Amino acid sequence: MRAFTRIVLATTLALSAAVADAATVGGVNLEEKVTVNGQTLVLNGAGLRKKFFIKVYAAGLYLGAKQSSPAAILAADAPRRMVMHFVFGVDKEKIAEAWSEGLADNTPNASPEVRTAFKTLATWMESMESGHRIVLTYVPGIGTTVEVNGKNKGTLGGKAVSDAILNTWIGPKPGPGEDFKKAILGK
Repeated sequence: MRAFTRIVLATTLALSAAVADAATVGGVNLEEKVTVNGQTLVLNGAGLRKKFFIKVYAAGLYLGAKQSSPAAILAADAPRRMVMHFVFGVDKEKIAEAWSEGLADNTPNASPEVRTAFKTLATWMESMESGHRIVLTYVPGIGTTVEVNGKNKGTLGGKAVSDAILNTWIGPKPGPGEDFKKAILGK
């Protein structure tokens, strides 16, 4: 009987792990893998941004290999992608404000170049409705390409800018909260 119980438990755990790879968060299906600049990135983790009891967006962080350490993720100069799928409407002013607060809370000594890039990022935001997406893709030597609701808004140069953007999610005071941070880190 013990052998049967162990087999059932092992099968259940294996199925749970397989389901976890194909993430559905807040009713949004997130791809397991994406291709960036010819490199396959895997879904590192996915989380749900909530404000009080309202689900705002489901998000995924894609990396070359799964990693749970913010320091290691930020130290790597490798392609990465952040995807935000909105499930609740948010006006562009609130989104721009969140970027500004995220920078102040998580990269307080940002260089003038990073601060300028965040101001540019804020101007690229649009009011988002349910079903809209923001995709931020970093490629070394190129920068972070910002796509808002299917429109390429431009590229912000430098790894420091990409790190500051990602730090709004995985930094010491993540705007979406600690539970979101843990989920994005795959914990």
